[in-house]
Amino acid sequence: MLAAACQMFLGKTEAEIAHIALETLEGHQRAIMAHMTVEEIYKDRQKFSEQVFKVASSDLVNMGISVVSYTLKDIHDDQDYLHSLGKARTAQVQKDARIGEAEAKRDAGIREAKAKQEKVSAQYLSEIEMAKAQRDYELKKAAYDIEVNTRRAQADLAYQLQVAKTKQQIEEQRVQVQVVERAQQVAVQEQEIARREKELEARVRKPAEAERYKLERLAEAEKSQLIMQAEAEAEAVRMRGEAEAFAIGARARAEAEQMAKKAEAFQLYQEAAQLDMLLEKLPQVAEEISGPLTSANKITLVSSGSGAMGAAKVTGEVLDILSRLPESVERLTGVSISQVNHKPLRTA
Repeated sequence: MLAAACQMFLGKTEAEIAHIALETLEGHQRAIMAHMTVEEIYKDRQKFSEQVFKVASSDLVNMGISVVSYTLKDIHDDQDYLHSLGKARTAQVQKDARIGEAEAKRDAGIREAKAKQEKVSAQYLSEIEMAKAQRDYELKKAAYDIEVNTRRAQADLAYQLQVAKTKQQIEEQRVQVQVVERAQQVAVQEQEIARREKELEARVRKPAEAERYKLERLAEAEKSQLIMQAEAEAEAVRMRGEAEAFAIGARARAEAEQMAKKAEAFQLYQEAAQLDMLLEKLPQVAEEISGPLTSANKITLVSSGSGAMGAAKVTGEVLDILSRLPESVERLTGVSISQVNHKPLRTA
């Protein structure tokens, strides 16, 4: 086929090759149409297509072209002959269709009537059979129910009797179990009481007795210690009292002796002794007078504009106070320091 195609179509375009194939098919189609009538072609298109395909494909194969399929799309003529044939055929077909439809409806009606009759008959027969079956069922069911109820009543009585027996046995066993449990509980309680007594004995009584004994010993020791401490303190107080009494007596004797000597001196020297005492105390008085000045951080002096200023002013103030001291002593004691200095001392 390839060699034939090269020999036939070498140098030609695809359009030219298609035109040659088309003309070949049309020629074979006209040849087949010449051997068939119009009615045959119109009515039997499949036969016409097969004959054209058979003749044309063998010819085209020799030219190097393989025909895959050939289909007749439409058949028509310019004189409308084929359309008229179609109308007659259509009318015949419609007539046949109406006749067939009427016959089919008739047959269907007959068959439907027979079917309904048979259905009704079958339904009646079925209902009769169902009624008979229902009757037999009810009778048998009643008999079965009597037997079943009798057996059930017997079974219920037997079951209740058995339940009562079982309950009685269970109650007896429960009572026995309670008795055993109560006995076990009593035993357990007795053991617990004994254990708690031992525990109380070990944890409370013995430690309490030991603690009581310890406290008694400690109390006795503390009592002895307090007694000894009290005796020691009493002895110390007694000795301290004796020492203080001795010291007070000695101090009293010394003071009495000193006062006696002072009295003798006053009797011997009178004003001179008094003067000696005053002169002995004058430095202390001066110290007390000047004490506030020594503790002062700052001194502010106010002057009228005449006299000394500064430290001389302070010293002058102190000396002025001291110069007035004999007058103050005389007013307080009645002894004049200036007069005593001019009087001669008298001796006893």
